[in-house]
Amino acid sequence: MVDVVDTATRSRMMSGIRGRNTKPEKLIRSLLHRRGFRFRLNVRELPGRPDIVLPRRRAVVFVHGCFWHGHNCALFKWPQTRSEFWREKIARNRLNDAKALAALAAQGWRVAVVWECALRGAQHNPQAVVERLAVWLEDESSAWFEARS
Repeated sequence: MVDVVDTATRSRMMSGIRGRNTKPEKLIRSLLHRRGFRFRLNVRELPGRPDIVLPRRRAVVFVHGCFWHGHNCALFKWPQTRSEFWREKIARNRLNDAKALAALAAQGWRVAVVWECALRGAQHNPQAVVERLAVWLEDESSAWFEARS
């Protein structure tokens, strides 16, 4: 299938997609902050540069976009144009994610991954996702948390 926009327009559209301060990130941060959690953002010293770091709880939160991290959900579809490039890029992203999660676990960090699909759509409730995340953060007994659709 051919792209519906020309190459220059698609390039401009893709370059406008941010890697930090995305809408899902801002939503999670806002809801966590309202619940009283204090955190740091995008700590460079940690593997994978987590989106949210809660040092007092020794926990990190990644807010993953379903497309960029190749999540197996309704929001992810393989692009029809330049498919080899995208397959390699998304495979590389998945590999980098796995390495970062393993390195964080080895350093004793608890890891949470919140997927974009858990927050989007009428059937999903971001408040409920953050409620489950908050319970996990306060519990401190479990090393892993994942929110997905």
